[in-house]
Amino acid sequence: QVQLVESGGGLVQAGGSLRLSCAASGSTFSFTAMGWYMGWYRQAPGKQRELVASISRIGSTNYADSVKGRFTISRDNAKNTLDLQMNSLKPEDTAVYYCNARNFARDDFWGQGTQVTVSS
Repeated sequence: QVQLVESGGGLVQAGGSLRLSCAASGSTFSFTAMGWYMGWYRQAPGKQRELVASISRIGSTNYADSVKGRFTISRDNAKNTLDLQMNSLKPEDTAVYYCNARNFARDDFWGQGTQVTVSS
């Protein structure tokens, strides 16, 4: 059963913006309980999956150098949502983006991924 669901991906021209969202698929999944850390990962064809941005349960954030100043991660524990605002998109941002939740026991939960394609 899918517990995290991403949305908001699509095709955009370089310089454009997209906002990705991740939500719990059911009431049984609590970001407060299961998302000690949450993050957005991405994977481009032929490349390793990489951490784009992460946010702790108290809101501390970390970003990959490649997206600093362009992407913003946020979470709303009450709504069980995780967002990634992506501005000034570049072709190299093209990838499948995955939502991740990690609990205190370091168990990982993943969404199915959403495709982001940035054209030149």
